[in-house]
Amino acid sequence: MASLKEQVLRRKPVGVMTEETGADADAGELSRSIGLLQLTLFGVGATVGTGIFIVLTQAVPVGGPAVILSFALAGTVAGLTAICYAELASAVPVSGSSYSYAYATLGEGVAMVVAACLLLEYGVSAAAVAVGWSQYLNELLDNLFGFTIPDNFSQAPEQGGILNVPAIILIVLCTLLLLRGASESARVNAVMVMIKLGVLLLFIVLGLKGWDSNNLSDFAPAGLNGITSAAGIIFFSYIGLDAVSTAGEEVKNPRRNLPLAIIGALVIVTTVYVLVTVVAVAAQPAAQFKDQEAGLSAILEDVTGSSWPATVLAAGAVISIFSVTLVVIYGQTRILFAMGRDGMIPALFHKLNPRTLTPVTSTIIVAVVISLLAGVLPIDFLAEMTSIGTLVAFLVVSIGVMVLRQRQPDLPRGFKVPLYPLLPILSIGGCFWIIKDLRAVTIEVFVLWSSVALLWYFFYGRHHSALNRREEEELPEVTV
Repeated sequence: MASLKEQVLRRKPVGVMTEETGADADAGELSRSIGLLQLTLFGVGATVGTGIFIVLTQAVPVGGPAVILSFALAGTVAGLTAICYAELASAVPVSGSSYSYAYATLGEGVAMVVAACLLLEYGVSAAAVAVGWSQYLNELLDNLFGFTIPDNFSQAPEQGGILNVPAIILIVLCTLLLLRGASESARVNAVMVMIKLGVLLLFIVLGLKGWDSNNLSDFAPAGLNGITSAAGIIFFSYIGLDAVSTAGEEVKNPRRNLPLAIIGALVIVTTVYVLVTVVAVAAQPAAQFKDQEAGLSAILEDVTGSSWPATVLAAGAVISIFSVTLVVIYGQTRILFAMGRDGMIPALFHKLNPRTLTPVTSTIIVAVVISLLAGVLPIDFLAEMTSIGTLVAFLVVSIGVMVLRQRQPDLPRGFKVPLYPLLPILSIGGCFWIIKDLRAVTIEVFVLWSSVALLWYFFYGRHHSALNRREEEELPEVTV
């Protein structure tokens, strides 16, 4: 029998992964129905909206107008990591994202911890953006009909409410769409992404009318620490880059399309984030961002003196954040699907509906958990908890690139990281730099969550692992 150390470090061969998922045969358990454009918009859909529509109200009070640099810093680290993702996605084109990459490069125990990070990252992120959706929905209802949903039913208990009902409704709607199938969800997401980009372009054009250089005078009131701390809060908005890789088994020609979609989404996302942030902080004093709900809509209303631009922006945010939630829930179910296939969690997460080829049971369970989080937790806590999950996942991907280059240098790769090994090393350093400025309570909760994951692995995962079963089957019979 394998020792505990051998079990923790055993790796799933890349060849086994690609064979069981049909990566090179245009086959597999899931339907390969997503093309390059739809996949790129998956990444944009999961990213643009989260940071811009919501996070400015948490980040600007920390970093001041220098939050522009915070977005650039977070984008640079995310960009370095995206390039690493592109190589691994082309070499290991399967569902499961960095969980699968860790399983192939760093071993089963590390993969379990990474999976816990991803589940934290995706589950908490979906809850966070659902809470933000509730804020913009109230803004839209107020502008259109003159009423809002009472705080008791649109705020978390910590913020004076009882239950955030709109956030729960959003998650239910996304779940119903995902149950219809991946291709239907991808088409709906593509339409929503086009709408959100149009709305943000409207914000940039109209917001420039309110440009006031005085708002940028005290540019970095908290210095470098404020910039890096704000970058840590913002970082969760780059989760969309990871979401692209969760679709590895539903993409046509994955070795080509996965890396192209990841890099394409990064370019679009970073450009939009920086442009909108520059306009926002120049149009409104930094102090007004604190605790401001539906911030971009409020900025437009102040700049134009009219409610219609704010109404359009609020409507765009409602649509935009819907697409974020949709893709994030999708990504989490596909990670659970891969884990269920590997035996790391119960097989019910790997079960597919024979007609739609979607993991129905897994999707419903995910929706229930995220609904509970969105209904009772405030957005600032949710955002920072997602950041550390994202950072650790990105960290593992950057390490995984170097490990796979050493162990399997001749493995087919549709894309290779340029300036290797400099870029992966810079990515690792950037992730650690942002992690060190997160709040102590965030890191403590993360350590506790990782410990729970290791306990699960020790008592369940290592015994039920498909690799463990294969090893037991290969053991020679002992005769007495």
